[in-house]
Formats: sequence, structure tokens, C-alpha cells
Amino acid sequence: MKWRLLLGALLISLLSAQLGHCQNEDKDDKSAPEKRPKGKARAGKGAGKRTKTATAKPKLTAIATQAPPASQGTQLTQVLNKGKFQKVGDSLSVAAGDTLQLRCKGNPVQWGVPYYLEEEDAGRLKMVQHDRYGTLTLANATGADTGEFTCYPMYCEDTDCRKEYNKAVKVFIFFPDPQELFVPSSDYYEVIQLRTNWPTVLPCQVTNPLAKVTLHREFPPEEVQVDGTEISFNVKRGFTIHRPKPHHAGSLYCVASMGGLRQSSTKYMLIYVNYPAAPPAPVIQASSGSVSVGSNLQVTCIVVGEQDVVVDFTWEYPGQQIGRPLYTQDSVEVANNIGRLRQRSVSILMVDEVRDVDQGTYTCTAQNLEGSRSTSTTVKVVPKKP
Repeated sequence: MKWRLLLGALLISLLSAQLGHCQNEDKDDKSAPEKRPKGKARAGKGAGKRTKTATAKPKLTAIATQAPPASQGTQLTQVLNKGKFQKVGDSLSVAAGDTLQLRCKGNPVQWGVPYYLEEEDAGRLKMVQHDRYGTLTLANATGADTGEFTCYPMYCEDTDCRKEYNKAVKVFIFFPDPQELFVPSSDYYEVIQLRTNWPTVLPCQVTNPLAKVTLHREFPPEEVQVDGTEISFNVKRGFTIHRPKPHHAGSLYCVASMGGLRQSSTKYMLIYVNYPAAPPAPVIQASSGSVSVGSNLQVTCIVVGEQDVVVDFTWEYPGQQIGRPLYTQDSVEVANNIGRLRQRSVSILMVDEVRDVDQGTYTCTAQNLEGSRSTSTTVKVVPKKP
């Protein structure tokens, strides 16, 4: 009996194990379709990449919007024969008699030209604005046209436009003329003021950058040494006196030579002026802060500064209101100030027989080439003592 029970339990266990195995196979069969899409996704990696590329494109577009490529900036090119273009550098040479044509990218743009062309171009100069660029055409160029040409991009709001100076493109153009080494000038003499410690330029402008240029003094006749430090030369600007001194004053001119041709420039009359470093600092003082009727009053204004600097004084005083005339006494002297020579400029305002109307504020204004400053003092008028 017992063995029958054991045999039955064994049969039941075998049947249960087989039934569980069949259920697991069913589950695997049902889950297989869910695994296949994963397999397809792995096999189709290219499709996933296309999706990533598509999302990356807008980012590239956004970057391009924020920082436009350099090609969208201001460009200046020279239009050559047969529709060829050449980007220009700092300088350019175009033979006299030829036609110059420049193209500048931008809409709109404005052109700057040498002074001679601004004054008189005789119809040779033409500027045209196109959709995306502007053109400048100069026909029958001459040596007098030598100078700086500038293209200014314009920033516009409605009808209000202004130049974008920080984006301007410049080129210095020489127009070599076999007969004229210097840019022609209608002036025989040109007066130039030499300012203390202020660079001064003698614009001996040549039409050919290959010409040799020297600087000369008329009296006494001699060539001026150009050492590159005190005086230097730049073919686009001329000679520069970097720190003018009194010995630089006089009549000077330039000489250009090329091949067998030698020519002189306009003469430059250099006048030395000792420019002060700053406006004057006047000090004012009255002979008395309180003066009685009928007495005399003196108000003194003093400026101590650099030598050879002209100081002009002007006064404001109470008596002006009734037309009381101004009487002043001015003087200049050199004083030794702690081992250093200084100039002492003095102006004294004199008021004779003081009246009640002379009471009030006295103001002295001292002025030199750098500016002016004022200082004031107050004077009280009291009754005359018995």
C-alpha cells in the first residue's frame, strides 16, 4: 500500500515538472516578439545617427547667427580688367591716367576721399550703391589724387544713418606721375605751428612710393638730418618732428628724386610756440579786504608757470555795473623757484578813490594756449573815518 502511495507522488511530481517547463517555453515564445524590436534597433544604428544629426543642425545654425563668418564683414577690393577682383592692402599704386575702381561690401556704405577730390573732381569721381556693395570709380587719375580712400559701413535706423568708424576699411593710393613727384599744391608757403612736445607733420606727400625724399633748410641752406627718433619719415605722411624745439623753427622744404628727375616741394614756414602743459593757476590778493570810501584799492593776480608762455588776464569787478573804467598794470618777469627758472606773470587792477559801488567780488581770469582758470576775492567798502 505504501509503495503505491510513493509511486503516485512520484508521478505527480514528474507531471508538475513537465507542466512548469511548458509554461516557461510559452513565456519565452510570447516575449520573443518584444525582443525583436530591440534587435532591430541595434541593427539599424544608422537611423539613430540620422536623428542625432538632425538635432545638431539647429545648434550650428544658432552659432552662425550669433557670430557671422568673416566674409560677411566689410571688404574692400579693387576691380581689375576683365572682371577680376583683387583684395587691397594698406597701400596701392595706380598709374596716373588710369581708372581706379573700388568695391566695398555693405548696404549702404559711404566713401571718404583725399581733400583734393572733395574740393574738385571735375566729374571724374563716381560713387554708386548696389544691393550688397558700393562702388567708387575715379577716371583719368592724376598725381593730385594721391591720398587715403576710406569705406565706411553705415548703421541705419529707418532713415537715420551713421558711419561705423570702428568697421571702416582704409587704403592709401599712390598715383605715380612721371612728371610730378610731389602732390601738387597751390600754396608756395605753408605756415605750420610747432607746439612744445606735440608731434608736427610736414606733409611732403609724394605720388610715387619709390621716390627718395630728403628734408632741407632754406636758411642756412643745408640738409636736415633724419635719424628716425627726433625726426622720422613715412611715405604716406611725410616728415614728423616728434618733439619740436626752438631750433626746428625756420623755412624748410622737401626734395624728391627718382631716376633723373629731382623736384622740390612747397616750403613750410615753421613757427615755434611754447605750449604750456596745463592751463594757468592764478592766485588773487587784494591790498585790503576792507577799504574806506575815498581810498585807493589794488587787486593783484599772479600766475607762476613755464617760461615763454603768454598769459592773458581779464577782470570782472563791481564797478563794471556803472561803466567804471578798467585800469590795470601787467608785467612779466623770470624768477628762480628752488633752482628752477619760472615765469611770473602779474596783472594789477587799480581802483582810485573807492566808492560804495566798488564793494563786491573781484574775479581774475588767466588764460594761455591750453585753457583758462579763474579766481576771486571779496572787498568790503566802509565809510570814511572822520
